[in-house]
Amino acid sequence: MKSVRFAILWIACLLACPSGEAAATRAFQLSDLQKIVSLGDPQISPDGKEIAVVVSTPDWSTDKAIKKIDLVAVANGTRRTLVSHRDNLSSPRWSPDGARLAFLAKDPRTRKTQVFIMPMKGGGARRATDNGQGVGDYAWSPDGKSIAFIAQDPPLHAEAIKAHNKVFRITHGHFLLDKEVAPWQLWVAPASGGKARQLTRGAFSLGTDHGGATTPIWSRDGKRVAFTQFPDVHWASSFRSVIGEVDVASGDMRTLVSAPGSDHVEFAPAGDAHAFSRPRGGDQNNGDAVYVNVDGKAYDATAALARHFGNYAWMPDGRTLITAGGLGTHTVLWKQPLSGKATLLDLGDVEANNGLGITTSSSTTSMSVSRTGAIAFIGTTANHPCELYVLDSIDARPRRLTDVNAFTDSLDLGRTESIEWMGPDGFREDGVLVYPVGYQQGRKYPLVLVIHGGPPISSNAGFQQLAQLFAAAGFLVFQPNYRGSTNLGDAYQHAIYRNTGDGPGKDVMAGLAAVEKLGMVDESRIGVSGWSYGGFMTAWLTSHYDVWKAAVAGAPLTDWLMDYSISYYQEADAHLFGSSPWTNAGWDIWRAQSPITYVRNVKAPTLILGDVMDSNVPLVNAEEWYHGLRDNGVTVEFYAYPETSHLPHDIVQISDVYRRWVGWMEKYLK
Repeated sequence: MKSVRFAILWIACLLACPSGEAAATRAFQLSDLQKIVSLGDPQISPDGKEIAVVVSTPDWSTDKAIKKIDLVAVANGTRRTLVSHRDNLSSPRWSPDGARLAFLAKDPRTRKTQVFIMPMKGGGARRATDNGQGVGDYAWSPDGKSIAFIAQDPPLHAEAIKAHNKVFRITHGHFLLDKEVAPWQLWVAPASGGKARQLTRGAFSLGTDHGGATTPIWSRDGKRVAFTQFPDVHWASSFRSVIGEVDVASGDMRTLVSAPGSDHVEFAPAGDAHAFSRPRGGDQNNGDAVYVNVDGKAYDATAALARHFGNYAWMPDGRTLITAGGLGTHTVLWKQPLSGKATLLDLGDVEANNGLGITTSSSTTSMSVSRTGAIAFIGTTANHPCELYVLDSIDARPRRLTDVNAFTDSLDLGRTESIEWMGPDGFREDGVLVYPVGYQQGRKYPLVLVIHGGPPISSNAGFQQLAQLFAAAGFLVFQPNYRGSTNLGDAYQHAIYRNTGDGPGKDVMAGLAAVEKLGMVDESRIGVSGWSYGGFMTAWLTSHYDVWKAAVAGAPLTDWLMDYSISYYQEADAHLFGSSPWTNAGWDIWRAQSPITYVRNVKAPTLILGDVMDSNVPLVNAEEWYHGLRDNGVTVEFYAYPETSHLPHDIVQISDVYRRWVGWMEKYLK
């Protein structure tokens, strides 16, 4: 569970399509956020004929996402609802013979998330698990007779807490914890229902306090189950994960992959190989490589590309992988043989990711492969939000199977294009430009930078909600990638090591200069903004460059020392600097790369946003920034949302985030 550092800003394609759209062309509006349907977790049936997909629709009156599982015919895109009106609905999974579909949903009796199984020839769904803590993730056995699942142990020290003794030990959990966290372990249960049996026990964990549970993976013969094994329950130590496996009959455990940082194991559907993800060479500042173990020897099958791969899947032959990652300003798929050169799949103008609202991650691609070799995935284009696509074969072009966001086709959207420039330190860099709606050549426009988070993600040319809202308001939008991004290879990603502010700042400024050379920017009206690491970059840039007329800092990391000490990831920060901030080796550099050190330099009117109970980038960062700006006479406003997440996910509050973000730039740049 290697980082998308600072918790990737999942604001997934936000929800539902109306039944009737006006014929007149208009620009994308804030109210359109309520109409965007989100698709996720596509699962193609073993025979390749149908795809189960989770469909999320917003309900403004309840401020909740209404979820269902639809079944989409691969031949013609016919769609019907299979499961609906269930809380916590997620994770559809086909039985190996395709006769049943399992899913996770909240059980009214246990009031916990359980596995349900539905026969495809008719009949209602039946609950297959009865775990007192609820199921985190699960998998079918190869013969379809059993379900392996991950569940958290019962609460620790329950009797002492009941007797009012609530003290707990602090280790490297985040500062918002109010009790010790129980580990997650592996269980197996009959798919037909019955008593479950616990297979693993110990202080180690198969999940973390922030990242949730990992996915159990059955061996082809059904005798063993593999899993990602963390040293303990805290995400801060997750970088030392290994791959374990347990004998289902005896309960004997062993380590399958001992290399620290290993995750996401998959057994080949043919042959004896298995694959797993791990930061290339064990260096956490590199991208995740896909390693393959054949005959007891592991090697990096993706070494020739030397970049980050956010996901992978086996093809049926067991000799080929499909890998997903960023390539410049695009999210692509490669065909990767176990030995030999990778080749790009021809996706045309489709980006192989779900699409996001504030930023884009090339590390998030939902896909699945059938026994026939058909590949299902969620994709976007520059002018269309997420839809379900299929590749009928590895050499086919993608076919779009759904049209859940058809209303956007009648909108007048800002044109999206990629831009490249030569940055500092010899790096060729890139980013995405979105033009104002109704753009006129020769006219100059106010410019807003929207900087992605991570940093190990990247901005791509897919549909961007926030960028289109700015385009509709008459802004030119620049989304720069910078060192640490995952789209230009390991050397570029690694270049952020011990250079977390100054280097990325120079990258962004070089990109800004390249955009200004195009002759369309009103250089007296430029604003900068971002969320998470984008908020950090906003703080850094406004404290180092006096060119900004407005700034929006969302969940900004402003003080590396404090953030290291109280956030949930802790050790992830140390990987960026190679030391602790509290040692002689780190004492100077952690402070030199913290924007709060330079807060007295800021002049741009700044809007600060954040979530109150954010354990990712704790709100104390924003509090410090607010007081530093206020006490130095800078115009500043600060709004917080009473949420435990890194960014609001509900439709009402995320709409408020966008409204304030765009409104602030309109106030100071127009």
